[in-house]
Amino acid sequence: MRTLLKAVKWVAGLVVVALVILCLWLYAAPPALIRVAAGYTAKIVCSNVFVAGRDAQDVLATDVQAPGHPVLRLMSAEVDSEKATVSAGLFGLFGGGLAVARDNGGCATVPDGNVAAAKAFSQEPPAEGIDPHSLWPRGERVEPSQNQIVNTILDDAGGTGPGMRAVVVIKDGRIVGERYGDGFSPSTPLLGWSMTKTVNAAIIGTLMKAHKTSLEATALFDAWKDDDRAKISLADLMAMSSGLEFNEDYGAVADVTRMLYLEPDMAGFAQAKPLAGEIGKVWSYSSGTAVMLSRLWQNAVGNRAVALAWPRTALFDPLGMTSAVMETDARGTFVGSSYLYATAHDWARFAQFLIDDGMWNGVPLLPEGFVSWMREPAPASHGRYGRGQLWLVGPKEEVPGREEGGFDLPSDTFWMLGHDGQSIAIVPSQKLAVIRLGLTPDSLGYRPQAMVAALVKALETEIDR
Repeated sequence: MRTLLKAVKWVAGLVVVALVILCLWLYAAPPALIRVAAGYTAKIVCSNVFVAGRDAQDVLATDVQAPGHPVLRLMSAEVDSEKATVSAGLFGLFGGGLAVARDNGGCATVPDGNVAAAKAFSQEPPAEGIDPHSLWPRGERVEPSQNQIVNTILDDAGGTGPGMRAVVVIKDGRIVGERYGDGFSPSTPLLGWSMTKTVNAAIIGTLMKAHKTSLEATALFDAWKDDDRAKISLADLMAMSSGLEFNEDYGAVADVTRMLYLEPDMAGFAQAKPLAGEIGKVWSYSSGTAVMLSRLWQNAVGNRAVALAWPRTALFDPLGMTSAVMETDARGTFVGSSYLYATAHDWARFAQFLIDDGMWNGVPLLPEGFVSWMREPAPASHGRYGRGQLWLVGPKEEVPGREEGGFDLPSDTFWMLGHDGQSIAIVPSQKLAVIRLGLTPDSLGYRPQAMVAALVKALETEIDR
């Protein structure tokens, strides 16, 4: 019996030692998966608390733990309101996730721990708020729709989809229908994820209008000037046809997740990638490309303070997008791939801007014909993607053709699409856009095309306002 007890104690001691060693290893050198998960947790909680004004524990449970990778369910987060930081980790101990909020600039992941450096990239506040009593888009007043078919469509939970947080329908320059999920309202800023790419492309258009950059520009980064990457043009990047290597797989630790959550200098990480295909001949969707585009237009502006203010002064303020917050990385590069928060009304203002071909109140903010150019098919994309960071097919459609999957949409329909079910369908010929924001993982299989097609049909005739 004594021998057995000794053996049990010996084994128990080994287990304790092994657990201690494991904990020390996880603390000192956590695997990339845990570090990515911790960085993601810190960033999502930070932005939703300090930008969207939501409760931290609700964000952790609903936005991080419930829909994500199994390791995310083991994450916890702590908000320091005084320091405006969020720390996160596996069981609150491992991974070292850290994010910091800046004045008017949203949050940034701080993988190197240099909070002071990241704090430096604060932004100016928006222009004076628009008149809440004026009709949208000049104000926030929305007249109730008298179209009962529209109301019926928007009341159908199957059509608006699981996890819906906001749906806004605009027709002929007016909001004609809107619905919000529990806990969300017209004043809640919501993350567009990759819909940010289209906004980033429009910002490049404002630089082109100011004669600060050109689609034909090459030798875009100093590190590219001595190899074949010097041949990559700004237009190639816009069309996702640079030929650069970049893994966009969100299901694992890939280039995209390393860039977003482990790299303080996202553009530097992306521009270091080698060529993996022929320039202009291979289409490859890449968030790294969009972040490089942000770095390039900021370089074109020149002055750092002016560049940080550029999205607001050149685009958001003229459009009345007072809620819009475009976030930078820890080194001050706008994350033009992923990180724009705005209310559903302000996302709708941007959609109206595209319907109006880059004009607002009769004033052109983009070069003439730029929106039409954005919608031209990128030659290497087989008709799926436009030259200007937008989609020509809806979610889960692989080939052009408006009757794919049984959805009969007008031939000029194009899309802004983002992770977890963000979408804006824009139909210029109908002066119609349908903005749909939520938390709807791909695994749920939701497609907004049926709702959009039903709204197109319901709004074919002029609405009596």
